[in-house]
Formats: sequence, structure tokens, C-alpha cells
Amino acid sequence: MIKLSVNLNKIALIRNSRPGNIPELTTHARTCLAAGADGITVHPRPDLRHIRPDDVHQLGALIREYPGIEFNVEGNPFESPHQHYPGLLALVAQARPHQCTLVPDSTDQLTSNHGFDVAATGSQLQPVVARLQEQGVRVSLFMDPDVEQIELAAQLGVNRIELYTGPYAEHYRMSPAHGETLFKRYRRAAECALDLGLGVNAGHDLNLDNLKHFVALPGLLEVSIGHALIVDALAMGLTQAVQAYKARLARRVKL
Repeated sequence: MIKLSVNLNKIALIRNSRPGNIPELTTHARTCLAAGADGITVHPRPDLRHIRPDDVHQLGALIREYPGIEFNVEGNPFESPHQHYPGLLALVAQARPHQCTLVPDSTDQLTSNHGFDVAATGSQLQPVVARLQEQGVRVSLFMDPDVEQIELAAQLGVNRIELYTGPYAEHYRMSPAHGETLFKRYRRAAECALDLGLGVNAGHDLNLDNLKHFVALPGLLEVSIGHALIVDALAMGLTQAVQAYKARLARRVKL
């Protein structure tokens, strides 16, 4: 069964558009978990545009009330501390999530849009991976579907990779046939990861439509979905949206 980790960034973004604490993040996290979500994901950034450090601590405490539910904190380990943002590694050391997904995004990026170039950054990443694992945190590396890069990622000792699915989603949006053509690259990448003993996660712009095909990815363990799920929740309600994604993930097909 592919697990669903709900990314709460967009709910935090709405909250931050006004003074106060509405919508309240932990309340909506509880709603997601009650509806069947397998985990919660957040991606704090130095500009605090959505998730704040306090959110990470509060959600970490909340999820400890739910045995079997996982907390995934994403971010760039190389971003310097900035005002009220202590840095990803400091946050993870304090909150101790089950998983930390390392993402090579910069402060000025609207959203994540590429995976790590491990050939260029591997020597910097290796001590970060070791440090997180020493803290009992599973490490996932945000990656493009590039076999050579995935082979290098395995040499760092990471536990999993998260395949960046933005290009797949864009091709699928143009036409399902385009998406299915690009899916072959993701299949090869996933098979490579599995052969190397890595777990496979995926995320970015996945939705109820393009998941129909992507759930066939070999060995897929977890998807992290935020934007599309929250958009769907505007029409169908948050509980129903989570349940719809869970149902979609359960209908795994073979290609």
C-alpha cells in the first residue's frame, strides 16, 4: 500500500495571509489523520512564507500521539539561519521527525523545481546524511529521474530518494500519452533505486488525475501531496479529499 503524506504548507500559507492563527494547523493535521492520511509533511523555508519553526515543533508533538503515523520535514540543509529561521538541521535536531527529505531549493524559489546534483554536492551532503541518521532520522534525497545521479545518491548512504514528479505532471497535463512516455524514465529510476537498496518516494504536482498512472511505479512507498489535495479540498472538503487520494493510491495498476 502506497502511503499518503499530506503537505500542510498551503494551509499555513492561508493562515499567514492574516493576523492570528486561522486556519489552525494542528486542527487540520488531525482532520487529515482522522481521514486516513499516513503522515504529515512540512517544508519550512527561511522566509517563513508558510511553515514556521513553531509549526514544526507543534506538529512533531502532535504526531507522537499517533502511533504508526510519520512526520516528514523537508528543506535545504545548506540554507543559513535567517532571523527566526534556525536552519533545517537545527529544526530537525529539535523536532526529530521520522524522515527528513533534503531538497536543493533556494530561498527565492517559488517552489522546488529540481533534484540534487550529487556529483557536485555529494561531499557536502555526506556529513549531513550521517548527522541526521545518527539522530535516528531516515534520510530521503530529492532527485530527478536520473539513474547516474541515483547511483551517486546510494553511495552517500541515504535511506530513500524522493523522485521529483513536476516534469511528469506537466507532461501528463498536456496529454496522458505524454505523461506515459516520460513515466518510462521514472520507472527506470525507481528500478535502479530498488536495485541499490533504496526506498522510493515521490512528490510534486501529483493529483487525482495523474496518480492513476503513477501508482504503477515499481516499489513506490510514499507520495507527498499538498497543493493539489488542498485545492481539491476547497470543492469536496478536507476529509473527503484525503479519502479520495487514499482510494486512488489503493488502486495500484500494473503497466
